[in-house]
Amino acid sequence: MMSSSFITALRMPLRAALAAVLAITIARYMRLEFPLYALIGAVIVTDLSATRTRQLGLARFAGTLLGAALGAMVSSAFGHLQHFRSLGIGIGILAAMLLSNLLGMKDAAKVAGYVCGIVLLNHTDQPWSYALQRTIETILGIGAAVLVSLIPKLDDVER
Repeated sequence: MMSSSFITALRMPLRAALAAVLAITIARYMRLEFPLYALIGAVIVTDLSATRTRQLGLARFAGTLLGAALGAMVSSAFGHLQHFRSLGIGIGILAAMLLSNLLGMKDAAKVAGYVCGIVLLNHTDQPWSYALQRTIETILGIGAAVLVSLIPKLDDVER
């Protein structure tokens, strides 16, 4: 028989793994270009508390939208400047996270910075299209994490 501490330690990794598998499976079925981002979205959104994962789903969705839009705007404005790319990624991440905090969306800040950064990384030729694709894939991952958090046997016991 497994110890109670082992079962407790297993809950979050199991939810994250199941959410990742679900997100990748759906992304591949939809023939999305980069299922990797659905996987990443599912794993980074999964919280120690299944209840907290559900509560933060909307904030993380907002962070995804903010990061993608800001990344596309910065890329459209400065992406043609080769020497600006690395600095631009840092500025974009800083701006996305700062704006999230200033808008009172503290729980969205990390996802906003992450999505903004990946949009800016190497996709300056069509930043809005790339931002839309990353938004779809990341939201798919968030949705998978929220769905898996609803499985009663994988939910934690809130004390």
